[in-house]
Amino acid sequence: MNATSHLGMADYGKIMVGDKGFEFYDDRDANNYIQIPWTEVNSVIVSVMFGGHWIPRFAIETKSNGTFSFSSRDPKKVLRAIRVYIKPDRIVRSLSFFQVIGRAFKRNPNKKKTK
Repeated sequence: MNATSHLGMADYGKIMVGDKGFEFYDDRDANNYIQIPWTEVNSVIVSVMFGGHWIPRFAIETKSNGTFSFSSRDPKKVLRAIRVYIKPDRIVRSLSFFQVIGRAFKRNPNKKKTK
């Protein structure tokens, strides 16, 4: 499926979901690819807007290499394919804009920051 990788500059390519892992291949450069085995996936974070009617992007959080953010032409189809290999309780919804702002105001101002 056509997709975009949001790792640094936006790269356009294809997403493939297989039995071994998740893969993204760049259209212009075949050497620019991302392969994530299912054993390395910690969680899948989905950005949901308008009550679930629109999913602009999703991110795959790995155990050791950080978070990779993607968007696709049909994200629901991609997430359904991922759900076959990842337990549904590890596919989570990201915080909304207002939840992030609310947490900033609820933070304890007397708590010291650690460096």
